[in-house]
Amino acid sequence: MPITRGFRVLVDEAMAQVRTYTVQQVRERLGRPDVQLVDIRDVRELQAEGTVPGSYHAPRCMLEFWVDPQSPYFKKVFADEGKEFVLFCGAGWRSALAAKTLQDMGMTNVAHIDGGFTEWVKQGAPTETMEQRKATKRG
Repeated sequence: MPITRGFRVLVDEAMAQVRTYTVQQVRERLGRPDVQLVDIRDVRELQAEGTVPGSYHAPRCMLEFWVDPQSPYFKKVFADEGKEFVLFCGAGWRSALAAKTLQDMGMTNVAHIDGGFTEWVKQGAPTETMEQRKATKRG
């Protein structure tokens, strides 16, 4: 069966329907108690490339299950309706699709980062390795 609506169509539609922040706009929000960055990349990407300090890792494959309070996999981090959840992936494609899905589920407090982690790093925004994150949690 041929693909009639490829990934690019889906990503473009999602981009048109979700709130998108630039790296600079997100940097200005870092550390605010009403903003939670969510890294939806695969754990192997985090291990190889690091992540944004203070971000929460919610793999794309589990995101819908982790945000739904009715799911047995629900994570309390997503219970705070007063927070804005800013998603990011490698290039901004998966995060656009994920933000659109969360909006379809009824979340209104979701956005994503244009260009994803790649753009974050390119613009010199702060990062940390997983080893640094583990050391910080111990201390």
